[in-house]
Amino acid sequence: MDEIVNEIALYGDISEYVPLSTCTTLRIGGTARAVIYPKNDLALSQIMNILLKKRVPYKIIGKGSNLLCNDAEFNGIVIRLDRYFNEYYFDENKLVAQAGCSIISLSYEAMKKGLSGLEFASGIPATVGGVTYMNAGAYKSNMKDVIDRVYIYRDGKCEWITNQECQFEYRKSIFHMQRDWIILGVQFSLTEKPVDEIREIMDDRRERRMKTQPLDHFNAGSVFRNPEGKLAWQIVEQLGFRGKKIGDAQVSEKHVNFIVNLGHATAWDFITLVKEIQKRAKEELNEDLVMEVEKFNWND
Repeated sequence: MDEIVNEIALYGDISEYVPLSTCTTLRIGGTARAVIYPKNDLALSQIMNILLKKRVPYKIIGKGSNLLCNDAEFNGIVIRLDRYFNEYYFDENKLVAQAGCSIISLSYEAMKKGLSGLEFASGIPATVGGVTYMNAGAYKSNMKDVIDRVYIYRDGKCEWITNQECQFEYRKSIFHMQRDWIILGVQFSLTEKPVDEIREIMDDRRERRMKTQPLDHFNAGSVFRNPEGKLAWQIVEQLGFRGKKIGDAQVSEKHVNFIVNLGHATAWDFITLVKEIQKRAKEELNEDLVMEVEKFNWND
């Protein structure tokens, strides 16, 4: 592995033996052999060629805002796109942005130009690549509603695919099945609207988040997807889990569809609490609660 690390180091900024807890908003996870920030598309292509040829495990992340990393070591390479893949361009009502751009920053830049469509994303602490991968959403809006096409790396080349080809579903996309495809950029289609109206919506939603979400604790956003026709938080509330703790993982007192890290939570603490909620939801209410947070470096 030392030889491979030295080889890929030519194409980006690299750090060795990095705690994954420093790479996620949940602040949980074991140590990764190395983390690299590719400097451009060409560098990423070279890195991927090396890793695939040598069959080295890898994981591509942005800000790690929807990720539960195992406590175990990851003897592979984490590729982060949020340092160099952060250019964006406005062309009338079109916005083209690289995968490492902050979706929060983009939503505010769009607002300044009187372009509406990203207001719902103004509080999601993630990159363009991350929100596209998850088809992230809020306030009954989703990324699929504003995405025209996605620029990807697959089979050794870069190309655009359409919104339809992304097969967007609720918190899901084709990228969940095609794990070797890499999102490099996205073209959004926005609509003109007075700046003051857009700002008012964003300010209102920021206030709502401050009042209803545990932003003062480490978290990975909503833990469970909403079952068909129902709200996950209501199920968790009905089961009486508000404030429930295992180790330093706690069901938030403020919003029960968040499990927060009080400071020293482990992946075991978090997943044990998740499984307890899922078990009781099934036994008592016949509800299947599916995790929205993605697990990484787990065997199951």
